[in-house]
Amino acid sequence: MALPRLTEQQLREDPEQQLKNFKRGKDFLVAIDTDGCVTDNMNGKQMLIFHPHFMEFYGLWGIESYFREVAEYYNLFSTTRGCNRFIAIQLTLKTLNAREDVKKALAEKHITLPDVKLVDDYIAYAQGKKLGLGNPSLEKFINEENPTCFALYKLLGWSEAVNRTFPHISAKIPPFKGVKEALEMMAQYADLMVVSQTPYTDLANYWEAQGIADYVHIIAGQEMGSKAHHIEVAKKVGGYEDDHVLMIGDGRGDLKAVKANNGLFYPVCPGREQEAWNKFSDAFEMFIKGRYKEELEGKLLDEFDKSLLRTPPWEQPGYDHIASYREKQEIRKSLYERFNPEGRLLIL
Repeated sequence: MALPRLTEQQLREDPEQQLKNFKRGKDFLVAIDTDGCVTDNMNGKQMLIFHPHFMEFYGLWGIESYFREVAEYYNLFSTTRGCNRFIAIQLTLKTLNAREDVKKALAEKHITLPDVKLVDDYIAYAQGKKLGLGNPSLEKFINEENPTCFALYKLLGWSEAVNRTFPHISAKIPPFKGVKEALEMMAQYADLMVVSQTPYTDLANYWEAQGIADYVHIIAGQEMGSKAHHIEVAKKVGGYEDDHVLMIGDGRGDLKAVKANNGLFYPVCPGREQEAWNKFSDAFEMFIKGRYKEELEGKLLDEFDKSLLRTPPWEQPGYDHIASYREKQEIRKSLYERFNPEGRLLIL
């Protein structure tokens, strides 16, 4: 990495220092997401780590099919794909609370959902203080506002458990074929930065372990704020022109982040990731020659828009919960067979 790796103390006290200390070196800036974009680990992180950990912490295994269905929709298959983990939990709990079929299942199995208000309060606190949504700001919220609220410690425990599990699963998944070559090519013309809602340490570990960290100047994780904020700070510090800023991402949040900064977007469509990297060199050449916006971006954005769901299955005509759960069953089974064969997974 061009800038020294941040320590745990620096992450707590001044996580944005890489952004603020960044020095422009090239005429172009490229922001790159990681999960589901550089590496095919989005399904694995959610299905093998995020969701089972939450069910374990809160005793929700009795509604596993409902929880997985809703959490997968928000995290993987809809326009909120790639959103922050606490935002995803907020959306998931509110949806579960609102569904009559879930209420019935909860009553039959004597299960209580965790209080979403605690998540609401934390998110409002972090956003009000312009803090990134992550463990450091959650700890700050607990210490300053609710030091005796055990339920918040439980939420923090879940998030910490998620982070501790990453190295055993997602870190083992290599980048898509062609990513390293694309980074080498881009680095000749552009300053590169990682923009993600994954914790900084996990990002740094992954990029270093895969031998690709030296291509990027900044690694911006969830502790540094939103993706839009990451790009905003780097763009302002570097003084890049609008059409000289490009974001490579797989979620609508990535698109919104760069468009909030008047930049351009190259989508890595879910399920067609390798195709996107195979075609990237031609798109990047158009970008540095000033032709990308007019000749290609619109077409790619149309394809990207069609790849993400806007309406959840439980709101569609003829919805059947078991059939809906089974649609993603083979994905879950293959991941568990590969990375956690002894793990707990409901098969219907």
